[in-house]
Amino acid sequence: MSKLTDVPKRILIGRALRSDRLGETLLPKRIALPVFASDPLSSVAYAPGEVLLVLSIAGLSAYHFSPWIAVAVVVLMFTVVASYRQNVRAYPSGGGDYEVANTNLGPKAGLTVASALLVDYVLTVAVSISSGIENLGSAIPFVVEHKVLCAVAVIVLLTLMNLRGVKESGKLFAIPTYVFVTGVFLMLAWGAFRGFVLGDEMQAPTADLVIKPEHEGLAGLALVFLLLRAFSSGCAALTGVEAISNGVPAFRKPKSKNAATTLALMGGLAVTMFCGIIVLAMATDVRMAERPAHDLFLNGQPVGADYVQDPVISQVAEAVFGHGSVLFMILAAATALVLFLAANTAYNGFPLLGSILAQDRYLPRQLHTRGDRLAFSNGIVLLAGAAALLVVVYGADSTRLIQLYIVGVFVSFTLSQIGMVRHWNRHLRGEKDPAKRRRMIRSRAINTFGAFFTGLVLVVVLVTKFTHGAWVALLGMVIFYATMSAIRRHYDRVAEEIAAPEGPSDDSVRPSRVHSVVLVSKVHRPTLRAVAYAKLMRSDTLEAVSINVDPAETKALKDEWERRGISVPLKILDSPYREITRPIIEYVKNLRRESPRDAVSVIIPEYVVGHWYEHLLHNQSALRLKGRLLFTPGVMVTSVPYQLESSEAAKQRARRRQEWNAPGAVRRGPVEKRQPKEPSEKG
Repeated sequence: MSKLTDVPKRILIGRALRSDRLGETLLPKRIALPVFASDPLSSVAYAPGEVLLVLSIAGLSAYHFSPWIAVAVVVLMFTVVASYRQNVRAYPSGGGDYEVANTNLGPKAGLTVASALLVDYVLTVAVSISSGIENLGSAIPFVVEHKVLCAVAVIVLLTLMNLRGVKESGKLFAIPTYVFVTGVFLMLAWGAFRGFVLGDEMQAPTADLVIKPEHEGLAGLALVFLLLRAFSSGCAALTGVEAISNGVPAFRKPKSKNAATTLALMGGLAVTMFCGIIVLAMATDVRMAERPAHDLFLNGQPVGADYVQDPVISQVAEAVFGHGSVLFMILAAATALVLFLAANTAYNGFPLLGSILAQDRYLPRQLHTRGDRLAFSNGIVLLAGAAALLVVVYGADSTRLIQLYIVGVFVSFTLSQIGMVRHWNRHLRGEKDPAKRRRMIRSRAINTFGAFFTGLVLVVVLVTKFTHGAWVALLGMVIFYATMSAIRRHYDRVAEEIAAPEGPSDDSVRPSRVHSVVLVSKVHRPTLRAVAYAKLMRSDTLEAVSINVDPAETKALKDEWERRGISVPLKILDSPYREITRPIIEYVKNLRRESPRDAVSVIIPEYVVGHWYEHLLHNQSALRLKGRLLFTPGVMVTSVPYQLESSEAAKQRARRRQEWNAPGAVRRGPVEKRQPKEPSEKG
């Protein structure tokens, strides 16, 4: 059974890597950019559309506000990038926002940030893949018709790719990310050339549609609220920026410098693409609506339920390159791919953060352990499961999912920047070097502005998105916070309970006597081996115990015991209700009550089998009994194995797995048999 699972595992995720090869998995900047920045880079594929969707509520006249909203998003992006460049230099250990808040604001703030980030990472996977499915569906109708199934399939595929390791997945993801970025810049350049130099009239496929506003002629506070809501939707372009601060340990040296450079590259690329798509969308007369079937009209009639609303980037690409052109198809495919791969930001951030939280005892310790490929496999699988659940619940609808988005990331942004301000204040109190003080004061100013701006955006997001689904993200944060707090309390309580005392304790005092009990059912080889082992232990008292379930079998056992002259006394426990576990438990407890200072050693003979189905036929009573005895203080349980012939099959399988080597190792010969090379004539 083990081999049956081991072979597919090696095919899917590759050979296991030694711990000392961890350094080989570190990333250069050219790979780190698509690994950690694929989310903010790809968000330009849907963030402009979200701005236009919200503005469409007030009708086409509100579209002229979109460039100003883009400017506000750009200012915020530059602020956040500049702030996080300070973070990665000050805290290069990979804790990111969690470490900053935990160190400077206290454990509660740190746990709040961690809860927000965990929720945001799960949403990143769900939103990115759902958006990618919708983009791909504009070219392949089957994908739209079965988008939940396709989205879950993509999650599974991404999970397998990430289980192969960060560096391997990064190499796979680098090409489509760079193709997407190149395609967008080519679209912007060609669109600008056609529009401003050639004077061509470029029209999006929705240019002839008319938007029916839900609330026409908005003014005053209502208009301000609408613009703030559109701005908060456009802030989706900032999601994933914090992943680089969590992934600093994955960079090659100098880690902090490389991470800061990658942040700057990411910010510049994302801002240029976001603004360019907004401008081209206005120039090509793109039309979007939150309810396209009812609010978009063609020739005075609603487009109807069969209408599929393509994303803004697809409409702009069609207007610039032409429908069905090679460049249009390449960009459409690259957009879908990069949206799928944007989830990779979360696949790298979530497991790293989970590992740090597990080390701090806020999450199960299994999340701190690296898998076969030196990736945090348990965290990767946990993220995939949570994201798949969200996709199924929300029907892989990116517009519905994106309403849950952004809240968590701005909670972490704000608390992290406040923490950085306190960090610089603390260091400035003890720093005397004028040059260093000037750098610290400059960094503090950047983080102060970042804290103010992101805090303001957080308030806007909460106010404008709460009733549209943001409350679900807040609920998720509360659940994560409560769960992690409970896990920490449990680990602390256990650590306190098992801590070794300074003086003598009951656990270190030698028992007065050891009373050994061998459990027997019949006189056979396993029983004789268990009795022989028990004699070797030289206990103070030794007896064999059997349960009287069938009087005839019990009489046969006693007769055989006496005939063989076994020197260990045999005690028979009656069981009128034919139970096996309860009488033994009661007997052992009675021994403890009679002599509380004595230890009781229960010795159980067990079969060792070679096939999984044989476990269902043997040792079931022994397993139940051991499970109950574990809760009895002062009782030790010892299993005496007896290998059946079928266990040889398992032994051979294990031996073959140990002898398995990489391709090419067979022709070189086994390591232990390999002959040393003859010295050359040159000596």
